[in-house]
Parts: sequence; structure tokens; C-alpha cells
Amino acid sequence: ARVPAVSVMHIEAVREGHQSEGLRKHGAAFPARHCFTLVFKGKRKNLDVAARGEEDARHWVQGLTKLMGRLQAMSQPEKLDQYPLAELRGWIHGVLQRADRNKDNKMSFREVKSMLRMINIDMDDVYAYKLFKECDRSGNERLEGWELEEFCRRLLRRPELEELFGRYSGEDRVLSPEELRDFLRDQGEDASLRQARAVIRTYELNEKARQQDLMMLDGFMMYLLSAAGDILNQEHTKVHQDMSQPLCHYFISSSHNTYLTRNQIGGTSSTEAYVRALMAGCRCVELDCWEGSDGEPVVYHGHTLTSKILFRDVIESIRDYAFKQSPYPVILSLENHCGLEQQATMARHMKAILGDMLLTQPLEGQDPHDLPSPEQLKGKVLVKGKKLPEQRHEPQAVTSLLDHEEEEEEEEEEEEEEKLQERSRRRVRALPGLWYRGTPAKDASQVAPELSDVVVYCQAVPFPGLAHALRHPRPCEMSSFSERKARKLIKEAG
Repeated sequence: ARVPAVSVMHIEAVREGHQSEGLRKHGAAFPARHCFTLVFKGKRKNLDVAARGEEDARHWVQGLTKLMGRLQAMSQPEKLDQYPLAELRGWIHGVLQRADRNKDNKMSFREVKSMLRMINIDMDDVYAYKLFKECDRSGNERLEGWELEEFCRRLLRRPELEELFGRYSGEDRVLSPEELRDFLRDQGEDASLRQARAVIRTYELNEKARQQDLMMLDGFMMYLLSAAGDILNQEHTKVHQDMSQPLCHYFISSSHNTYLTRNQIGGTSSTEAYVRALMAGCRCVELDCWEGSDGEPVVYHGHTLTSKILFRDVIESIRDYAFKQSPYPVILSLENHCGLEQQATMARHMKAILGDMLLTQPLEGQDPHDLPSPEQLKGKVLVKGKKLPEQRHEPQAVTSLLDHEEEEEEEEEEEEEEKLQERSRRRVRALPGLWYRGTPAKDASQVAPELSDVVVYCQAVPFPGLAHALRHPRPCEMSSFSERKARKLIKEAG
């Protein structure tokens, strides 16, 4: 099949070998060294590729990696100079194909209005037609090629920035270093003439103006729309806080039903969903673990039509991507519906696959009454789950360890989810010739010692009440709340 053209700007990563879910499942016919995967930004699916030979694959991977590195290192003006025209043409071509009803590669005014709707621009018809006529240099009531590009450029005009520029530049419509300094100071920056000149030399697009330390409108807009003109402090795009406090002093970026790629009922479960969550900076991912065939636990949204993925494949993906975006600890939140045997299998997989990454013992020299800090836990994977009391060596029924309040909390917590799942259950039962499956194993209410042993700092327990928790703090224990329970606590003891 013909693959559509792809911009390097849209590639997020290049993975060598059988590192994608697609190649792991279907790539056995091709040697791993011949294969690579392009991972795209946004929701676009991965592209798995098999080259003719190992050398071809290596050239592609090295070439794309080099191009991506160059692009990342480019300054804003360099990017504008090298890429936007190609980008704009590619974007126009895509929209044109959809809006061009008669497929003549030309846009009538009616088709232009259709295009505007596609890109969510609600424009007055009179103004839109005025722009259309101004760009229709050929006068044939059709826009094509550069005419359409010019139309799109006009759409990108920012009158409010033009007004701001005019206010500071005066009649000559050019900013001197002094005028730019005044603007920067009015924005609350402690700017000097030297800094103003540096801004001009970095962002002014016209070479003659740049040589004379002058800034024109395009350069001014380039500066304001760059990262340097962002209201967000660029220091805050990376970790800048004190990371030596106890773990419970931080908000932790968490994911719910991490394995799902689309909806909660019939969506696809995929290891790629874990990769994307971790690469987005997520530090706590959820694994809903159920009994699988051949003794292998699976991850999926229980009692629904969502597809299943192997627990061990999920752990492999977490191993490969847990610390690419951030060095700070990753928490695996286990929702366990497996029997004792497959729970032990889960523990074995985590130990074998994660190795030294998996935290299985409290940190040496750490006060047991305090949680360690994210700094101390760098590069470590923590397991959140239920833990057996230390004095007990035989598997115990979880229900014997919990009180009535936790059972009530768990019921509340899952109430909303069960409503959603019940609709799916009815749908499954209605299909002829299908048995309804998905119940947990008969001993899923018990905790296997092997799984209990890998739970260290994130022990899931029933909430004992605020008064008791304040009198008897146990930093390694944590509780979950339904929204109803949380609102009740806020109301009664906020």
C-alpha cells in the first residue's frame, strides 16, 4: 500500500527492532535488525517498517534521528526559514483534498467555506469573500497553489499584535532597541538596551533590519509567539522544585485505565498506551489484572469488550520507557483480580523483567517512619497493592484483613464504573452463541505472599478516619476514595 508523505516534524521517536506492539505480534517473519518503528505525535498510529536489510534499516534510523536532532536544535527563525512553507503546503494539500469536492485541485469560494469549517474558523461570508477575491490573482473564481497559501497566510494575521507593534514603533513602523526595551519593561521585564538588541538579532527575519538593530512586524510577532514570549516561565517546563521532600509532599501525575487507547467499554487495550503515558511524564500507571489463559495474567477493563494484553508485555514496555522522560519513580497501581497462582506469576514477571529497577526492600538507612523522597527513589519502580501482615506467612483472605468500612468504600469507588460496565455486560449477553466471561478467579480475594513482598511504600489500606490517621500516622499506607467519600470528608472535616 502507498504510504502518505510524513513530515519529520510529526515524528516523536524512532524505535529500532521489534519494540512496538505491532512488530512484537506480527513481525516474526522479519529479523529484528531489519525493523524499526516511527512513533508520531498526537493520536496518529505508529508506522512499523521492515527494510530489505540490516544496513538499510540502520541508515534510515540514523538519518531520521539526525534530522530530528537538527530540527530540535534549530532556532525559531531557522525553523521558519526551513520548514513552514513545506509544512503549510502539506497542511493545505490535506485540507484541500477533503474540501475539494470536484477533485480539480482548485478551490471555489464554496469549497473555501467548507475548508474554513473543517479548520474551525467561523468567518463572516462578506469578509471571507473579500479575502478570496484579493488572493484570486488569476481572476477565475478559483484559488490554487500559491493563491490558496496566500489566503491561509491572511487567516493567520494577528490585528491585536499589529496594533501593539504600532503603538511602540510609531509612524515609521520599525522598532528601535530603545522602543523594544520600553515595550519589554512595560511587560514587567528588567530589560536593558543590550537585551533588546539580543532579542532583535535572534528573532528579526529581515537581514538588513537585523544588521541595523531594527525590528519589523514579522520579527516582533516571531518573538511574541516564541517560547521566549510565552507567559509560562521556561524554567517550569522541567523539574525545578526541591525533590528531596517525602514522596507524600508531591502531587503525582497519575493515569486511570492506562491500558486503554479509546473508550472505556469497547476500546483497544495496548502497551502503546503505557508508552505514551510515560513519555507524557506520567509517574503512576494503572494495571487491571485478570486471570488469563495458559497461566498468564492479562490486563484489560474487566466485564467489558475491551481487548486484552499480556501482563508481561505491559511490564516490558514500562521497563523500556519508565525513565526516558523523567528520572523520578514510577508507581504501578495494581487492581488485582487474579488467583494466587497468577499473582505469583505477576510477581515473578516484575522481578525478572524490571530487575534492579523494582523496589523490593525499604531503602537502606531510611527512617521507617518517613517516606523516602523522589530524589532518593530515582530510577525505581514501586508497586502499589495490598500487603500481608509481616507475621503471617500463609496466604490470607483479604477480607479477613479489612474492615466493613473498606468494603463500603470499595463499593462506592466502583459504583460509577459498574454502571458503565453493566451496559457492556447486557450487550455481551445479547450476542447469540457467546458465553459471558470475565469473573475473577475464586481465590482472587486472597493475597499471594510473592506479590505482597514487592509492595513496600505504597500499601493499599482502608481509610481509618481522619482522627485515627492523625494519631497513628503510617506513611507507607495509602487509601483510595470515591468522589462521594471525598466530598463527605471535606464537608464533615475539611
